[in-house]
Amino acid sequence: MTAYDYDLTRTGILLVDPLNDFLSDDGKLWPLISEVAQEVELRAHLSDLVSTAREADVPVFYVPHHRWVPGSYESWAHPNPSQRAAGKHQLFAQDAFGGDWYPPLRPQPQDIVVSQHWAQSGFANTDLEMQLRQRGVDHVIVVGLLANTCIESTARFAMELGFHVSLVTDATAAYTHELMRAAHELNGPTYAHVITDTKSAVAALRA
Repeated sequence: MTAYDYDLTRTGILLVDPLNDFLSDDGKLWPLISEVAQEVELRAHLSDLVSTAREADVPVFYVPHHRWVPGSYESWAHPNPSQRAAGKHQLFAQDAFGGDWYPPLRPQPQDIVVSQHWAQSGFANTDLEMQLRQRGVDHVIVVGLLANTCIESTARFAMELGFHVSLVTDATAAYTHELMRAAHELNGPTYAHVITDTKSAVAALRA
């Protein structure tokens, strides 16, 4: 783990895909991540980070996945496997339970909701970079789901754009422990500036 003394005027939380299909007991994907998520206390840690950030006036940027609607991806030339699965199972459906915000993490008026990402990066084809730059944020703490897909892709893209990137190992989850290890122990050190845990990140935000 690496500690970091954050300049809170330049720091933001990127909360990726806090949607019911991932985080609610009745969500379609919760059964697939629940073992890892409960082991790391994902839901409690996400709530702790978000509430601490709000108390410290650190902006929280909601980075939501595309909400499925009938016909999504069907006419695409090259939908990826995750997009094909989303279409088949109607994941994160628009105007339905699965695509709604997980209630304990619902955006508040001071939070920033960026445009929906179509694949795994929260930056590709969205306004996330503009929203960060306009607020002078160049240090991002990336949390949410999934560790080895949207978190890794969003965090890597942030690094490529010149942002300082922090990963929080117990504020994310994946389908297996092997995927978590790949995300944090194998791949994370190749691009992240800080790899830490919720306790340390919360302490840094409160400092």
